Amino acid sequence: MKPKTLFEKIWEKHVVHEEQGKPSLLYIDLHLVHEVTSPQAFEGLRENSRKVRRTDLTFATMDHNVPTIDRHNISDPISAQQIETLEKNCSEFNVELFNLESPYQGIVHVIGPEQGLTKPGSTIVC
Repeated sequence: MKPKTLFEKIWEKHVVHEEQGKPSLLYIDLHLVHEVTSPQAFEGLRENSRKVRRTDLTFATMDHNVPTIDRHNISDPISAQQIETLEKNCSEFNVELFNLESPYQGIVHVIGPEQGLTKPGSTIVC
């Protein structure tokens, strides 16, 4: 038996479906969401009458548009709208949100390990 890399081992354990000439479908263990690209995803769920399948494995935070000072009076209207939209979407789809008042709020790529959400051998998307 040929030895496998760590990547190959994790990949193989998460393959849900494979078809020749097409991308593999993988199971995702943890989904991290932020305010910039999530509106499109939530809208896609809404348009197709779908819900977030695993709310227990989905966490959101604001990080791209958070000012370093005066976090509650966001002067940029686009930034304020993106943060407000994330709050509404997380509420509607029952996704746990580490909002601006949360002690867990932080950089989306950092909160996973910081909060103990990231586990060895897991697949994570953002």
